[in-house]
Amino acid sequence: MKIYDTVIVGAGVTGLTAAWRLTQAGQDVLVLEARDRTGGRLRTEDHNGSEFEIGGQWVSPDQEALIGLVAELGLETYSRYRSGESLYVDRSGAARRFTGEDLPVEEQTAKEIDRIIGVIDELAELMDPDRPWEHPQAAALDRVSFAQWLDAQTDDQEARDNIALYLGPAMLTKPIWSFSALTAVLMSASAGSFTHLVDADFILDKRVVGGLASVPSALAERLGDKVRLSSDVTHVAWSDSGAVVTVDGEQVGATSVVLALPPTHVRRIRIDPELPAEHRHAREHQSFGLVIKVQAEYDTPFWRSGGLSGTGFGPWQLVHEVYDNTPHPTGPGAATGTIVGFVSDVNADEVGRLSDDERRARILASLAAYFGEEALTPRTYVESDWQHQELTGGAYATSFDVGSLTRYGAKLHEPVGPIRFGSSDIAGHGFQHVDGAVRIGTRLAEQILGHSSTVQ
Repeated sequence: MKIYDTVIVGAGVTGLTAAWRLTQAGQDVLVLEARDRTGGRLRTEDHNGSEFEIGGQWVSPDQEALIGLVAELGLETYSRYRSGESLYVDRSGAARRFTGEDLPVEEQTAKEIDRIIGVIDELAELMDPDRPWEHPQAAALDRVSFAQWLDAQTDDQEARDNIALYLGPAMLTKPIWSFSALTAVLMSASAGSFTHLVDADFILDKRVVGGLASVPSALAERLGDKVRLSSDVTHVAWSDSGAVVTVDGEQVGATSVVLALPPTHVRRIRIDPELPAEHRHAREHQSFGLVIKVQAEYDTPFWRSGGLSGTGFGPWQLVHEVYDNTPHPTGPGAATGTIVGFVSDVNADEVGRLSDDERRARILASLAAYFGEEALTPRTYVESDWQHQELTGGAYATSFDVGSLTRYGAKLHEPVGPIRFGSSDIAGHGFQHVDGAVRIGTRLAEQILGHSSTVQ
């Protein structure tokens, strides 16, 4: 039986980052991936001769860990297209143009939106996102849903719906009654502030040439035969001195094991001795959100000629946000124009029950609410398929139900014997983003190498 210094389960960004840092330090590492590809929740596909990023894709200025890794790997970035006016589809279905960050709403509603943003920013300033359970108001904020918290803040329904949009459908991709106010503050603190989350020009600043999936691809290329694909780990037997990992009937030994998986997926592997009860309970209180990422490619970016940036928001629309997603000018599909939009939480439930043709018609009708009838006839139409993949489970990441972040949050960071756990789902800075995956992968490597980066 071959014995490695570290065996890593999962070839997403977390696992590959950990493997790369350990390899650089001289360790003998093996990465085992159940899929037939690397990248996890990142993937670029070719459709009709154009590139489409099926998973995560944007890089914001605060994502220093990801930016550093992109530079280290020799990859290039480019700015998202944002010239022109944005759109706000109101409750009546009318698309209203605006510039800047302020939505075209009544003055009193605008004041309420700004006030609540300020309240959340103040709460986020008091939080170390790596230890949200230590927030001075953690217990109180974790015991109420974000919906309840918002109801207590204002009677202005339009203000509530717009604030809810950014943290529910747009980020956590869950109904706002299903996660706590503390989780909403964590989502904000993880990006530096809630102000950053509502600023599309900040949070969706740049893209990677060739797609963000180029990051795990480049890491895997450097690791070479240390990465095994189509290798589904079924069992980890451990003791204080190490572990034996069973993969496709073969056994390999390891001094350390990293399960670089979403918390919900740890249970796919039989661990012996079994995990302590609190570890199991913590993961049972985590769940994925649900979002359908839709990309519609047209012969030309027709919205640009009409003075539009392609950016739009519609809290009451099936597609709650849209952006110009045309590829890099030198890449495949650059001569055409692409809009990306998102359908999430209960809306994703609803259209997920429809036939492919019915769902496409409903989604394109929603895009037409922003851009008119030209949006009804794309040359290429692509939907993400996260919800149909057992090894993904949903998107963008997992989060705790109400009351569980304070109860179990720290537990997800604790090792069990030689086994360590991590993914972007449990990151503080970069929570639910690729930046968080890079940070967690780096932290796991440091812990294994004996550095002091353990969350207590």
